[in-house]
Amino acid sequence: MSLHLTTEDGKITIATDVIATLAGSAAVKCYGIVGMASRHQLRDGIAEILRRENYSKGIVVTQADNKVQIDLHIIVSYGTKISEVAHNVQSQVKYTLDRALGVLTSSVNIYIQGVSVSAD
Repeated sequence: MSLHLTTEDGKITIATDVIATLAGSAAVKCYGIVGMASRHQLRDGIAEILRRENYSKGIVVTQADNKVQIDLHIIVSYGTKISEVAHNVQSQVKYTLDRALGVLTSSVNIYIQGVSVSAD
C-alpha cells in the first residue's frame, strides 16, 4: 500500500514502509524509548524489540484527506514517566514527517506494549 499526495505540481506516491521507517526511527531517538514492538503481540508472543528493518511491523499508517494517521507500538524504559515519553514521541514523529516528507499528520497514537527493566 502507498500514500498518494496531490500537489499543485503533480502527484506524489510514498510507500507506507518508508513512512513507517521514518516514524520509527524518529520515535526510538526519543528519551525513554527502548524500541519498537510488534503490533501483533498476542500472535507473536512476548513483546520483543524490533530492529530498524522491521519497524513496519510495529507501525500502522493510514491515510485520509492528504493527512496520515500513525499508530506506534513501543516499549518504554522502566522509571520514565510514560505520559511525557508518549507526548515527546508524538511531537517528534509529527515534526519529522512534516520536515522530511511534507506529510501532515492528523494523529499519532501511542500503544505501550511493554516496559523494559535495564540490567545494570
